[in-house]
Parts: sequence; structure tokens; C-alpha cells
Amino acid sequence: MKNFATALLAGVALSLTLSAAAKAEGKIIGVSWSNFQEERWKTDEAAMKAAIEAAGDSYISADATSSAAKQLTDVESLISQGANALIILAQDASAIGPAVENAVAEGIPVVAYDRLIENADAFYLTFDNQEVGRMQARAVFEAMPEGNYAFIKGSSADPNADFLFSGQMEVLKEAIDSGAIKNVGEAYTDGWLPANAQRNMEQILTQNNNEVDAVVASNDGTAGGAIAALDAQGLAGSVPVSGQDGDHAALNRIALGTQTVSVWKDARELGKAAAEIATQLADGTAMDGIENVTKFQTPGGIEMNSVFLTPVPITKDNLDVVIDAEWVTKEVVCQGVEAGSTPACD
Repeated sequence: MKNFATALLAGVALSLTLSAAAKAEGKIIGVSWSNFQEERWKTDEAAMKAAIEAAGDSYISADATSSAAKQLTDVESLISQGANALIILAQDASAIGPAVENAVAEGIPVVAYDRLIENADAFYLTFDNQEVGRMQARAVFEAMPEGNYAFIKGSSADPNADFLFSGQMEVLKEAIDSGAIKNVGEAYTDGWLPANAQRNMEQILTQNNNEVDAVVASNDGTAGGAIAALDAQGLAGSVPVSGQDGDHAALNRIALGTQTVSVWKDARELGKAAAEIATQLADGTAMDGIENVTKFQTPGGIEMNSVFLTPVPITKDNLDVVIDAEWVTKEVVCQGVEAGSTPACD
């Protein structure tokens, strides 16, 4: 009996030792990117990776290269590599559904990163995208309170595109209803790709004989495409254009005067928050136990545990905010800018 007890205690001790060793080795956090070619995702990744490694965990990732089909296999691959939690930036919010369901079925928590995935078993982390839309519209409306407006929307496969547009319409509805503003064209931008945004803008300009007074573009990539189309017609700088993300090229365009606003969503904060949330979920923290969690009702009527960060609109008047935050250097923002034209560049 004594030998049995000794063996049992030894077994327990060994089990605890192995458990501690496993804990010491850390978790594996898998990240599925929709299209890593976009400038901002590299900033997100750097913050995300740093936070994951600081917690003693390992970072693995895959790039879907704008392919919804590839993203499905990417997630399967991340799971097969032993991911204990997944962070997914969805290329197509609907198409990614089966992969999320498979992960949840295997007990792997999922963080829907920046873009909504309608699944009550996923955790949703983003900035307040309706407020981003409001900020975009306010800035453009302040610059051009009447006239012909074009709307270069995001991808139809991304719910954020509609969240942004609904926020824009909240601000502009009264002026549209009164006739002060006329919607002369709106188009979704497949994959959020600047080249597609440029084609959309070219078509709207053609349809309206170049009589477009303002452009509400939904991110900096689409803004860049729209501005390229405007520039070809000699209109860049005279037509206010919105964006978001604080892309370095967009911040330079703001300083140059060809873009009006970029709603800055500090990707460093978002990436760090995603890493911390994924790590906590992997360690067994309940979704409703995450700090600052709120209940979010999706367009499809699903209640999700969510965290929303606060964005900041950046215009020519407050470019110093992103420079002081070391998001971008003054040299990058002020490249090619005439002295005295932009406060942050003086």
C-alpha cells in the first residue's frame, strides 16, 4: 500500500511537472491575414507579434493574398500547426464561417480581427467603424457642405463597408434630403484594392462629366485610388477626399492637400489588444471576462462579446498628433510640402 501511495504521489508530481513545463512553453497564437500587402497590416503584425512573444507565446501566421478560398485552408493549416487561439482578419466574412465553426468545435478560441465575423462563439475586436464613417463624412462636409458627392465604399464581402457607409449617411442624410448634397455615384470596391477604387472613381467621373465636388472614400487605399482618378482629370486637391487607417502615403497626401482626412486607428493598439485577448482566451478566460468587453448586436441579430477602440480623425490641422505619437516621421509626412502650407511641416 505504501509503495502504491509513493508511486501515486510520484505520478502526481510528474504530472504537475509536465503541466508546468507545458505552461512554460507557452501557447501558439495563429493569425490569418486577408491580404498582407496592405501597408497597415505590417504595423498591426509588429505590435501583435511583440505582445504575443512578451507573454511567452509563439506567433504563426498565413497570408490569404485576397483569396477567401485560400483563407479557409490557411486556418486549417494554422490549426494543424497546433494553434491554441486564432486571430482572423476575414477576407470574406461569410466564406470564413466554416473555418471558424471548425476551430470552435475543436475548442480553439477565435478573435474576429477588425472585421466582423458573425458568430456568437467568436470574439469581435475592432475600432468603432460607424464612428469612423461619421468622422469621414463630417470632415468632407465641413470642407464641402453642398454639391455632388461620390461614395467609394469598401468590399461588399466585408461588413465594415456597410458600417462605414451607415455612419457616413447619418451625418449627410439631412443635407441629402434637403438637396444640398446630391449622391451622384456610389460603388463597392472589390477587395478594398486601390486599383478597383480608381476604376470606380473613373466611371463616376465619366458618368458626371467630371462634375464631382466631394468624395467619401472608406479607407486610405480607396482614397488613393480615387485621388489618382481625380488627378488624371486635374481635380486632385480641389475635391475633398476622406480615408482611414493613417497610412503614411495618405498622411503625406493630407499635408500636400490632396486628401482631407484619414481617420487614424492606431494599429499598434489594435494588434496589442488582439494578442492580449487571444492569449487570455487560450488560457481559459471566458469571453465576457475580457476587460472592457461589451455586448454587440450584429446586423444578423447575433449577440457577440466585443471590444471597440476609439479612432481619431487626422486633418492638416492636427498632423502633429501622429508625428508626436511616433506613428510616422515628420520627414515622411512633409515630403514635397511647401513651407508654410501645413502647420506640422513648419
